Order: sequence, then structure tokens, then C-alpha cells
Amino acid sequence: MKKIQDVQQHLSQNSYRWLVTGAAGFIGSNLVETLLKLNQRVTGLDNFATGHQHNLDQVRELVGEQAWQNFTFLQADIRSPDDCVRACENVDFVLHQAALGSVPRSIANPQLTNETNITGFLNMLVAARDAKVKRFVYAASSSTYGDHPGLPKIEDRIGKPLSPYAVTKYVNELYADVFGRTYGMESIGLRYFNVFGPRQDPNGAYAAVIPKWVAALIRNEELRINGDGETSRDFCYIDNVVQMNLLAALADSEAANQVYNTALNDRTSLNQLHAMMCSLLADQFPHVAAHKPVYVDFRAGDVRHSQADIGKAVSMLGYAPTHRIGDGLKEAMNWYVRNLSR
Repeated sequence: MKKIQDVQQHLSQNSYRWLVTGAAGFIGSNLVETLLKLNQRVTGLDNFATGHQHNLDQVRELVGEQAWQNFTFLQADIRSPDDCVRACENVDFVLHQAALGSVPRSIANPQLTNETNITGFLNMLVAARDAKVKRFVYAASSSTYGDHPGLPKIEDRIGKPLSPYAVTKYVNELYADVFGRTYGMESIGLRYFNVFGPRQDPNGAYAAVIPKWVAALIRNEELRINGDGETSRDFCYIDNVVQMNLLAALADSEAANQVYNTALNDRTSLNQLHAMMCSLLADQFPHVAAHKPVYVDFRAGDVRHSQADIGKAVSMLGYAPTHRIGDGLKEAMNWYVRNLSR
């Protein structure tokens, strides 16, 4: 078991080739930024279905031109086996983030979600296996817990999926497990719980709740809460997610071929989240102090409460979250104010 400080020191002294799929997206671009700052060589793959060039432009500005020379970008699609093979050439570690997220989007278009999240995932597994990568780390999802009522969520206790998206993320775990048993391939799945932070897209019908709400508050627009506002989530700041990816990539083999919750073991209701965000924004945007949300119907496919047990990640990977939700909101809010109030 290595702690994140040990992993960072190891990477500062050793150069590897990493592939980050979904590199122009929110989580992917944060991974690229961290790896380049650690003097790693990174290939990024994205088809810009949900990612953005401006995310990569911000990374380039933050890491500087010297570090940026270690980055290679492929505009490609994981639904193409040939693109996956090309991306995996000479790669040591794969951090697979490319997917079509969003429960509502999967309900509206289950076939597209399946093509990207299952066919694309299998293409990446095959390419990584054939390239003999050291470790395949992939974005799993808390949606896998489905209708299991237990709290906090423990990795080996899941229920029935509640959406096509949840089905696809569970199938990812099954395929990764089979590739470990059949081909001896090492993988680790990270079940993300409501990740948020800089470069998360506030626009579009399927935007995540935090950036979407920040944009509405800053612009004094209507903010809708699905249900009564007492639905709760384990919101996880991006720095914790980046830490988990690095720990998973370099963990001992005994930790491989398993899944790990990536969260805080905490619960924040939507009403509490709204109040926290209003408090952080009120000084700069006085109109926020009087803001009242609009309550609408519960959303199909949503679970009522979500909270992760992170004991396995702590004991097996050395995970030590650096940001509680308040800390993460303060950092993320600074980025959103700069980027959304222009």
C-alpha cells in the first residue's frame, strides 16, 4: 500500500506513458493536468462528444509549455477498435474516463449509451490487453448500487440497476473481472460518487447539479430541485478522484481486479447544498441571498440517498481524502465565478 505522497514522489523520479481517455472532459482533463505536472508522458483521447477543447487549453496554460510537450492528443472514438489500438501503443497505464454519463440521457437514448459505455469499454479492454499495459484503471459508478437500500454503500452489496446507464457501468465491472480471470489482466474500477470541481460543464440538458446550480445562481435564473430537496448525495471533490486514480494505477497487485468507492462517506441533501452554495456566493452576488429554488417532480431512475463506505479504499489503496464538501465547494466556486461571470 502506497500513500499519495509516496506515489507522487515515485512518479517525480520515474517517467511512464499514460493514456487518459475522455481527456478533454472534466475528470480526464484534471488527470492530464496532474500527470503532466508530475513530468509524466501522457496521451489523451477524446471525440469531443462531451469534452471541450477549452479544457485542454486551460491545462496547457496551467502546466506550461515545457510540460505540455509531454502531451499527445488523439481525436478519436472508443467505439472504434482501431482508434483504441492506436491509443494504447507503448502505454504503461490506462486511466479510462471516456463514457456517456447521465441517468436521464441513458433513459432517453439507451442505445447510444450502450455503444459508448459497453462496446467502447470492451474495445479499450481488448486494446489494453493486447498492448500489455501494466494496469487498467476505469471510471465505475455509484449507480451500480441500484435499489439496494443499505447505507453507507459497501462494494460487495449491490441491488438491481435503476437505469440503462447503471446497467452499462455494472457490465464494465463484469467485463473487467472476466478479463482478469481469463487473461490475467490487472484492472481497478473506481465507483465515483457525484464528482465535482473545476472544468465541470454547467451547460446542456445533462449538466451535473453543482455547476448547473452555480451558473443559475450567478445569473439569477430559475434553479430547479427534483423532489422535496431531501434527496442526498456523497459529493466528492475532483482532487480526491485524481488521488484515487494515481493510487489505483500504482497499487500492489493484491489490490487489483477489484472495485473501490471513491467518495467521502458523507451525505449532503440538495437543500443543504443549495444553502451552502448561496452562502459562498452571497458576498459577490447579493441577489443570491434571497434566492429560492423551484421544486419539481422526482427524476426517473434516481436513488433517494447515496453514501459510500470508503474503508476498503483506505485500507487497500491508502486513500486519504483531502477535501470535504465545504473545502471542495470553496475551491470550485472560485473557478466557476471566474469562468461563468464573464
